[in-house]
Amino acid sequence: MKKKKKNNKNNKVLQHYNKVLGIFEHHPRQSFTYKEIAHRVESNNVAIHDQVMKLVAILRNEDKIEEVSKGKFRYLSEFNVLTGEVDMTQRGSAYIKCDEIDDDIHVSSALTGTALHRDKVTVELLSRRGGRRLEGRIVEILERARTRFVGTVEKVKNIAFVMIDDSKVHVDFVVRGKSVKNLNDGDKVVIELESWDLESRNPLARVVEVLGKAGEHETEMHAIVAEFGFKTYFDHEVLEEAKLLPGEIPKDEIKKRRDFRQTTTFTIDPDTAKDFDDALSFKKLDNGHFEIGIHIADVSHFVTDGSDIDREAAERATSVYLVDRTIPMLPERLSNELCSLRPHEDSLTFSAVFELDEFGKIHHEWFGRTIIYSDHRFSYEQAQEVMDKGEGLHYEELITLNKIAKNLGKKRYQDGSIAFESDEYKFHLDEKGKPIEVIKKVRFDAHKLIEEFMLLANKRIAEFVATRHKGQPFPYRVHEAPNMEKLTAFSNMAAKFGYVINSTSHKTLASSINHLVAETKDKPEAMILHPLAIRSMEKAFYTIKKTSHFGLAFEYYCHFTSPIRRYPDLIVHRLLAKYLDKQKYERKEEVEKNCFHSSKMELKAMGAERASTKYKQVEYLSEYVGEQFEGIISGVTEWGMYVELLDNYCEGMIRIKDISGDFYEYYEREMAIIGRRKKNRFTLGDKVRIEVKRTNLQKRTIDFNLIQE
Repeated sequence: MKKKKKNNKNNKVLQHYNKVLGIFEHHPRQSFTYKEIAHRVESNNVAIHDQVMKLVAILRNEDKIEEVSKGKFRYLSEFNVLTGEVDMTQRGSAYIKCDEIDDDIHVSSALTGTALHRDKVTVELLSRRGGRRLEGRIVEILERARTRFVGTVEKVKNIAFVMIDDSKVHVDFVVRGKSVKNLNDGDKVVIELESWDLESRNPLARVVEVLGKAGEHETEMHAIVAEFGFKTYFDHEVLEEAKLLPGEIPKDEIKKRRDFRQTTTFTIDPDTAKDFDDALSFKKLDNGHFEIGIHIADVSHFVTDGSDIDREAAERATSVYLVDRTIPMLPERLSNELCSLRPHEDSLTFSAVFELDEFGKIHHEWFGRTIIYSDHRFSYEQAQEVMDKGEGLHYEELITLNKIAKNLGKKRYQDGSIAFESDEYKFHLDEKGKPIEVIKKVRFDAHKLIEEFMLLANKRIAEFVATRHKGQPFPYRVHEAPNMEKLTAFSNMAAKFGYVINSTSHKTLASSINHLVAETKDKPEAMILHPLAIRSMEKAFYTIKKTSHFGLAFEYYCHFTSPIRRYPDLIVHRLLAKYLDKQKYERKEEVEKNCFHSSKMELKAMGAERASTKYKQVEYLSEYVGEQFEGIISGVTEWGMYVELLDNYCEGMIRIKDISGDFYEYYEREMAIIGRRKKNRFTLGDKVRIEVKRTNLQKRTIDFNLIQE
């Protein structure tokens, strides 16, 4: 009988041992106290605590767990070291984004080592701070995100310190040696990282290029281009190859194409556009339907696979649009001449032609190479003026196209397309490039008309390839369903303004976002909610592996309409031509590699565009230091709150340490900054009055003081 009791006791201990080990195994990145472990083993048994202490000691001796701080233990396994990407803060601390876990790992500035923004690193988990967030330390740099940086020189005797423009780079670089004597205070330079070890406070670098004097317009624009790694020139062999391309269209080439030169055709573009890569043709048919052609510059006719121009275009992947200039993907000989659908000229195009009724229903479609003659070049404003007046050149064509476009849009929204709307602004610059006015861009029906027909062409061509040529590689433009955590955060913010976001299905989500966009139009909260809605969604990218676009509610989607400025569109043209000719394409890996590279370069281009805009915002507000403005809180972080000004749409920061009258703290869950004593609260969407405190052109930052009533 005693032996049986002893066996039962041993079994119970073994059960508890397995239970304690299981707690750590199932939560490998979490640390536990004795009390927490005991509660999980047997919550109602007070006596279990002593046994848990013994079992923890056994597990420590077996090297299955470790003590991370006094009385706190964590599973000891390979999970404690993860690989991720560094997201550096201005203060030098970092967050590490890892694929294996959902939460970012916080690394204090003392434990980031020699890591820089976006480096690929290994990080060792330490503990969960205050039970809320994971903490870690960077143990190894696996891959540098970049080794070239742009900054401003500050000389101290025979040493030059370079203060980096990118606010995410938290450390100054040091340049030594003979090259220092050729540098001056205030020079804007491109540097190359040479070395940085833990014993050195600053990285060592060499100067690659002196761009000019910091603060000058040309210098700063070139600095942004260099910072993001874009070339501002084309190599000699590329320009020579472009120069040799024939300007005249051979007669035998015309015979291979469907001829639209007798069909009414025109372009509608921004008034400042220099290249015209799309045109619409219009013909009324005897059956009451309309033949509408979406004609796209046939870049693939001029840029052949593997040529010098093609290799350069593939590397650039996209044109880059800064505040005052364009860095083109193709040489001007192509983008502004041979491939531009200029008025009163024959042009080679690749086209999607549809027979549509007035409701936008497709009765027939055709894809192929064409030749067109553009009868007229409209700006958006000119086309809109014709429609508004009810008379003018091509009025009948424009008004019918607009009616069909509205019906296409209506059907798209009914199917679950989301009306992403975010206000866009442009600067009016003087002759020296200095911003003197901020202007809000207006979206006309003419913009939406072009947009709907481009969407139609992109969608139907993607569907044609995916369904008729299954298994063949094709660069689809993919947009995945949103991350639920981001969507929940957006829903909670929308609720604070009285809007309900229903995410039970794609259609209900789209419907509620579209309702919010419509209801908040011209209201101050649009400045917060519209960008937040966009940020809650995933970023679109190119791939041959998937086909759908969540935001547009399209099962199939690609980019066909801008091969002058996007390399994936050029690949689409080439592959579509092959598939129309009943040919196959075997180089799948090459297409996917191009997709990945193009997606990456697109993000870099967007970064450069934002940087140039931010620079002009700082330059513009530098004339208003000490003046007061009304604004809306557009972001809240642990170090302060961002405010977007109502008058000029510029954004700056009120730092927590600069808010007087109380000790303010950041509450992440509430997205708020709250005073400890008086409980004054500041959160997204609040209207505030600010004073422009300081501007820093080098770091592209704007600081505000809060004016408290």
